[in-house]
Amino acid sequence: MRLEFVVLLICALGAGWTLDLEYEQPTVLITLLVRNKAHILPMFLSYVEQLDYPKQRIAFWLRCDHSSDNSIQLLQQWLEHSGDLYHSINYAFNDETTRYQNESSAYDWPVSRFKHVIALKEEALQYARDIWADFIFFLDADVLLTAPQTLKVLTALELPIVAPMLQSESLYSNFWCGMTEEYYYQRTDEYKEIYHSDKVGVFAVPMVHTAVLVHMNYAGARYLTFDRQRLVQMQQRSTQQVALYNGPVDDIIVFAMSANHSGVPLHICNKLPFGYMMQPLETTDTLQQDLQQLNNLRVNMVYDLGAVPPVQPYLQHYIQLPEQTKLNLDNIFMINLERRPERRRKMEQLFIELGLQVEHFAAVDGKQLNAQLVQEMGISFLPGYEDPYHHRPMTMGEIGCFLSHYRIWQQIVQRQLRQVLILEDDIRFEPYFTGSAQRVLQQASKFDYDLIYFGRKRLKDESEPWVEGSDSLVHVGYSYWTLGYVITLRGAEKLLAVKPLEKLIPVDEFLPVMFGRHPQQNLSAAFEPRNLIAFSAAPMLLYPIHYTGEEGYISDTEDFQQVVEIVKQTSTSGEAQLKSNRQQVFPKEDINNLLEQDLKLGESSHGNNLPQVTVSKSHQEL
Repeated sequence: MRLEFVVLLICALGAGWTLDLEYEQPTVLITLLVRNKAHILPMFLSYVEQLDYPKQRIAFWLRCDHSSDNSIQLLQQWLEHSGDLYHSINYAFNDETTRYQNESSAYDWPVSRFKHVIALKEEALQYARDIWADFIFFLDADVLLTAPQTLKVLTALELPIVAPMLQSESLYSNFWCGMTEEYYYQRTDEYKEIYHSDKVGVFAVPMVHTAVLVHMNYAGARYLTFDRQRLVQMQQRSTQQVALYNGPVDDIIVFAMSANHSGVPLHICNKLPFGYMMQPLETTDTLQQDLQQLNNLRVNMVYDLGAVPPVQPYLQHYIQLPEQTKLNLDNIFMINLERRPERRRKMEQLFIELGLQVEHFAAVDGKQLNAQLVQEMGISFLPGYEDPYHHRPMTMGEIGCFLSHYRIWQQIVQRQLRQVLILEDDIRFEPYFTGSAQRVLQQASKFDYDLIYFGRKRLKDESEPWVEGSDSLVHVGYSYWTLGYVITLRGAEKLLAVKPLEKLIPVDEFLPVMFGRHPQQNLSAAFEPRNLIAFSAAPMLLYPIHYTGEEGYISDTEDFQQVVEIVKQTSTSGEAQLKSNRQQVFPKEDINNLLEQDLKLGESSHGNNLPQVTVSKSHQEL
């Protein structure tokens, strides 16, 4: 018999048959509850469809009700186009009712809504048991799984309960590291460490939600529930003496407590950048705010992934991009080196997502400059100047940077542009940038000004008083960087009038000189008149993509050859007064504090911002 089997096997191989000796992927039931999600469904469905997992091993349990938008129609279109790709789809749509009892808005959560959602999740959990699914993946339609390998990674962990860590426009995510005695979120240091991937792996936590994979073959899974009454009944039948759950009627909290009571561990995994999630809205919020939040996530995708992953072609027409605007300015310039096309492509993608109409401006490349060319341009350097941190003259990159800004100032005057925004190409926009920028400019229109920083580095933790009558503008102190700033026609005329190419210093030193906040008095004395009126947005609207020392940091101003020979030929006398010099007008203790902070950050003159008095929403933990 054994010989006959060997002969049969040889014949089979000879005939070209293939033997699949591997196990099939586990079966996964994806549960999806949809309500008023037509604005995000094209992306959600496209990214689920792009998961690198055998579709015949995926089943869906899908419900949509209480919607007032076209969520049902969109889901039906997806079913018609892609439903047959999957093992099975159990769905039910109800368009008869659009509101819950006692509901004040679509984002309100009255008891009737909680009870309905809990009943549906209980039904889905039982359905997974009935069809003998290996895993059930509770997935909210607010989740955008941009990592195709998500399911393969999570199922391979073989954990009872695990969630892929998701990012949002702030520190909000789909897990807790701490829970109060009242069963609510408790802030911990570990939360930020996991969220920022300061430590990477799989971590036991007391709560996961929004995207949760449950291993149905784990014995303890039979005790999982979303229903408070069922949880209490299980606790009452327990042979162990336990405190009965008396917390809120909340599906995610009850689920976590049922797992904790049953000894089923919950985990969060941040081994991959799995994707993104929307933050829950307040009762008084509107659809427009949800759309803005979605737009912020798309902007983050450009930064993180290089572009927004495409949606399925048949869903593309549902994607709505913001209308283009110049923020009520005469123009927006973006400075970009021709040898940095990747930066230009990314910025242009960002402009599309932000709805900004921007003119590309070819930067002066320091790598194409040399001593002779600089002299032929009539450029000379301020006698005695040296970089206060590196103790060196200006680099070719710094010269090219100054000339780039200088030539835009010239264009402003030549074209008589009343107000423009100048952007560099290595910046990160704060969430809600367009609306925030328009708010800042609207407030600024009531005042007399020449320049407004949108992004900068504060070099001194000094008082920057609010502009009276404004809650978005401060009188700017000594600052570095030219990431982005608004400048008026009059401001450009003032900068050009002092003939800065005849006594050149870096542009981010020059601007503080011109608005009278530079600490080096002998340096400032070289420029008259210093009458630039400057404000700064508060909080700031732009930040660098990378800080000094971080992975991916590239400087196009500090990495080029120095111009020592030019300085020797053009300088006459004078010693550089350093920013760290204790004889400056700033008190000694303030300078020491600044230097100590810079050393702790391990940064050069273009490192992290000093602590700000006002913290933007995107930097707060919700």
